[in-house]
Amino acid sequence: MGNWAVNEGLSIFVILVWLGLNVFLFVHYYLLYDTSKEYIYTRKLLGSALALARAPAACLNFNCMLILLPVCRNLLSFLRGSSAIHTIAHLFNVEWCVNARVNNSDPYSIALSDIGDKPNETYLNFVRQRIKNPEGGLYVAVTRLAGITGVVITLCLILIITSSTKTIRRSYFEVFWYTHHLFVIFFIGLAIHGAERIVRRQTPKSLLVHDPKACAQNISQWGKIKDCPIPEFAGNPPMTWKWIVGPMFLYLCERLVRFWRSQQKVVITKVVTHPFKTIELQMKKKGFRMEVGQYIFVKCPAVSKLEWHPFTLTSAPEEDFFSIHIRIVGDWTEGLFKACGCDKQEFQDAWKLPKIAVDGPFGTASEDVFSYEVVMLVGAGIGVTPFASILKSVWYKYCNNATNLRLKKIYFYWLCRDTHAFEWFADLLQLLETQMQERNNAGFLSYNIYLTGWDESQANHFAVHHDEEKDVITGLKQKTLYGRPNWDNEFKTIASQHPTTRIGVFLCGPEALAETLNKQCISNSDSSPRGVHFIFNKENF
Repeated sequence: MGNWAVNEGLSIFVILVWLGLNVFLFVHYYLLYDTSKEYIYTRKLLGSALALARAPAACLNFNCMLILLPVCRNLLSFLRGSSAIHTIAHLFNVEWCVNARVNNSDPYSIALSDIGDKPNETYLNFVRQRIKNPEGGLYVAVTRLAGITGVVITLCLILIITSSTKTIRRSYFEVFWYTHHLFVIFFIGLAIHGAERIVRRQTPKSLLVHDPKACAQNISQWGKIKDCPIPEFAGNPPMTWKWIVGPMFLYLCERLVRFWRSQQKVVITKVVTHPFKTIELQMKKKGFRMEVGQYIFVKCPAVSKLEWHPFTLTSAPEEDFFSIHIRIVGDWTEGLFKACGCDKQEFQDAWKLPKIAVDGPFGTASEDVFSYEVVMLVGAGIGVTPFASILKSVWYKYCNNATNLRLKKIYFYWLCRDTHAFEWFADLLQLLETQMQERNNAGFLSYNIYLTGWDESQANHFAVHHDEEKDVITGLKQKTLYGRPNWDNEFKTIASQHPTTRIGVFLCGPEALAETLNKQCISNSDSSPRGVHFIFNKENF
């Protein structure tokens, strides 16, 4: 657990398998529709657009099966590409089919499209009305099930993809939240999209008496000679439901479990208002068990009956409550702030506090912190919150039974633009600092706070107080630093102090910082099995 090389190698393997399966499905179905005997007349009518529509459709089915089970990080992007190819190819299919019905095509396509007009004949061209384009194409789109569902699921996919951008998620979370629930309509439409069976082929029974390779060039003689009777056609049975029924069932089971857990009573035991509009909710729930670094989903029906928001747990498993810290930065958090009475000066009675639903907890990489003797904890901005739980739990374990605690040394790095929004965390560090000194083990926790948003003039203003006993910004004995860490020096220093140790590196921060630390872990790990090894673990916020 926690081995970066194994995890990264597994991720690459999964992605390669996923890509390989997509390539296999595309090639297999492309060749099936482009070379198979039963589709000769369908290809005569639709040309290359037949294979170009059906091959991406197979990839769509496969990826829609996976999209409920988050396997590949690039799944949505691939889904968008394959969906576009499938849609464009079908637009050409519709145009050509409509043109063939109004005699605006080659004689062969017109003749194939006329099959089915007489009694006891089965049609190949699914367009039966003789309406010219563009009206004919629009008529198909609004009157045929495949056209209606195709438009609906395309619109749903466009809305889901566009609302997934970082700007929308961060600034308009409600838009992101509600549009993503269009996936229900998307999957219903997807499941019935092929029910009309508009993609048709020659039936196996007809192939026995009508060989398209022999009869294809004698279309004027069909039905007049014994060896070339009028061919019979049938639609392909719908396949998408077979791909998605399993994941949909698992997803439904998960939703039922989440619903059951969300109905369990949660009691808010304490609401603490911290500076700069940050509140702390301390709660209790029967049977609730957590590990360090985990997170929960929270719903407040008084604010929104549908919205669930994730928050990292800041309490320790050893405490008799669980807590989260919430910074007021949007409509939902503002609503929760007011619902808890934090906008009022008077004391709020417990029975007036809003009802809260909690789902979780859910695990993260931070749970592995106790499997190492030495760890580096790196939190950037709000990414510092998982480490509140870790540091508290370390302290409880240290106080109760320090001899059995495998973890012997913590290097903690906190990178933030300013500390004002996280004064509650600085207070926690101050408490740990004091208690460690009282136990004569101040070296157990080494920490560095970097203010990345300050310029040189601001830094110089506070530099005059550098010789004071405590830092003038945080109140800690460890002085605040300005700028960004020199990670190369930090890793080399730690490696020299622990030359034969597996060191866990845990990050909660942006992707750019993750890449930097990942490279440092690799470059500063010893090639010898007995040397120092940095094991990288990360989670995103």
